[in-house]
Amino acid sequence: MQTINEKNETINSLVSKNDYLSSQVKNLTDRLGLVEQNVRATNVEINGIPEHKSENLVRTIQQLGTIVRNPIGDGEIMHVTRVAKFNKENDRPRSVIVKLTCQRRRDELLAAVIKFNKSNRDDKLNSEHLGIGGPRIPVFVSEHLTPTNKYLHAAARKRAKETGTKFIWVRDGRIFARKNEQSPAIYIKNEESLKLIV
Repeated sequence: MQTINEKNETINSLVSKNDYLSSQVKNLTDRLGLVEQNVRATNVEINGIPEHKSENLVRTIQQLGTIVRNPIGDGEIMHVTRVAKFNKENDRPRSVIVKLTCQRRRDELLAAVIKFNKSNRDDKLNSEHLGIGGPRIPVFVSEHLTPTNKYLHAAARKRAKETGTKFIWVRDGRIFARKNEQSPAIYIKNEESLKLIV
């Protein structure tokens, strides 16, 4: 029969093995997250485009490019599709994911949308600009984040509101925060880093 000392040794060994395996799982999860985000590196996600049965998403995306003065050729759109909603009860239109030829094209389009919205503060990008009838719905163009990063981005924005932090932004799938114009940028790597937004 095992002595108490032997049992304690076994328990300590199992605890240490468990700690090691937990850190390995976290490490692998982080690495998988990076890979998943890199796969989306040439994608943009567009929210707010009303859905129609006879819609032509390629034409709509090209119209968006024309409006923001960043024309998109046929050959530059590798794939475009609507994605299923997380929340079926939500009545907002499904997001549109556009895969472009390269990351540079994605960045040019994102920069053009930002510039357009800054120049048209009272008439930011919306469904009317895309030639879609009905009520005018704001249209948002952003990097295509993984579900984990999307959650983290939303949590960072919520925390920023609570703490009076002025800037939250995404660059190459990574989330950053800055208290104000003079503060250094903080990389929000995981939920733990949300505590850095003060």
